[in-house]
Amino acid sequence: MTIQKPSIPKGTRDFSPAEMVRRNYIFDTIRDVFQRYGYLPIETPAMENLTTLLGKYGEEGDKLLFRILNSGDYLGNVAKDELQQIDAFALSSKITEKGLRYDLTVPFARYVVQYRNDLTFPFKRYQIQPVWRADRPQKGRYREFFQCDVDVIGSDSLLNEAELIQMISDVFEHLGIRISIKLNNRKILAGIAGLIGQATRLTDITVAIDKLEKIGLEKVNEELAAKGISQMAIDKLQPFLLLEGSSSDKLASLSDSLKNSEIGQKGIEEMKTILRLAHDLIPETDVELDLTLARGLNYYTGAIIEVKAKNVAIGSICGGGRYDDLTGIFGMPGISGVGISFGADRIYDVMSELNLFPSANPASSQVMLVNFGEEEQSFCLKTIQQMRKAGINAEYYPDPVKMKKQMAYADKNKIPFVVLIGQEEIDSQMLSVKNMITGQQSKVSLKDFISELLHKS
Repeated sequence: MTIQKPSIPKGTRDFSPAEMVRRNYIFDTIRDVFQRYGYLPIETPAMENLTTLLGKYGEEGDKLLFRILNSGDYLGNVAKDELQQIDAFALSSKITEKGLRYDLTVPFARYVVQYRNDLTFPFKRYQIQPVWRADRPQKGRYREFFQCDVDVIGSDSLLNEAELIQMISDVFEHLGIRISIKLNNRKILAGIAGLIGQATRLTDITVAIDKLEKIGLEKVNEELAAKGISQMAIDKLQPFLLLEGSSSDKLASLSDSLKNSEIGQKGIEEMKTILRLAHDLIPETDVELDLTLARGLNYYTGAIIEVKAKNVAIGSICGGGRYDDLTGIFGMPGISGVGISFGADRIYDVMSELNLFPSANPASSQVMLVNFGEEEQSFCLKTIQQMRKAGINAEYYPDPVKMKKQMAYADKNKIPFVVLIGQEEIDSQMLSVKNMITGQQSKVSLKDFISELLHKS
């Protein structure tokens, strides 16, 4: 009988210790920047009620929700004729009430409304947790992945957008990734939709435009036509999608084209302010207006942001925008917010491809003590305890096996120092220390050895 090798679902991954050290480097870098700007951490459950999730991401987003079957006899309340109908979504509403979160923004809006009386506004939060999407797995796109979100809610000020752009620049400067930051504004897109006679079809237009880089202009136009957008409107849209020049040139052209659009003019003024602030704060960072940036999610209402890594073809590694009334769908209208999300998994892939991770030893332990047996055990345990209290990562090999096996363990795990303590070392109170990198061995007191390691770290 052949035993089937265990596996994991497509679009998910296991991470080795070495990979986790690198991932934690990314998380720690992002977290440090978030905290430096005064943002506070929260966490929300992996699952939410479907009433919280459905209808917030558009029709396509709803299809990508992972739904959780009700516990127990989940078919008990479903009539036989309903089971025979070929309507998966209608049936799922009867047998599922919860789903895995699609992003961290909608759960955050739910959190704000639920705990509104306990929060001080403007409320600045960050959140680093996994999300799930029933998408087709491919390079840079997973079904389970981490997002690192930072949002401020309860403030209309465009200073928030500028600060988020500055945070983006700080994070990627620390990680060593060269980036370009693309900006647009949903109000400008709404103005364009009105100008081409499709004011009520903004969502259809933005969902299609959002695929421009993936499928190309011709396919986008085909999708617009398939959604019922007239050919005349599609033709009028083309000059905006093909508009070139500097950000100021584009804004000048837009200002003329949308001179009769109140919402379009408001979006233009917002973009001018954000671009000016961004230039003042981070003049060295590549920030530009991109009218093809749409971000198809329904809840964006103002500025939208997307970040691409230069020299790597992997898609967006960070994005977000302004949402003026996301909390309104949960009974708390009129609360504006803006936020961005860093895609930790894509950032990892970019850093791996560009070899940007620090070359520091990924090992958890800096020191390993060799196990010679019970006679030396008491002294070794007291020694390693002093190392750990001093803040040094150290481990004691658990079994008194052959020296060759213990040294091979230290070598394979890239532990830089091995300490050998026999009766001679106990009598002299001097440790025998082998540098696993150079191969040199020396005698040193515990105090001096600890001091040396702390100095190196």
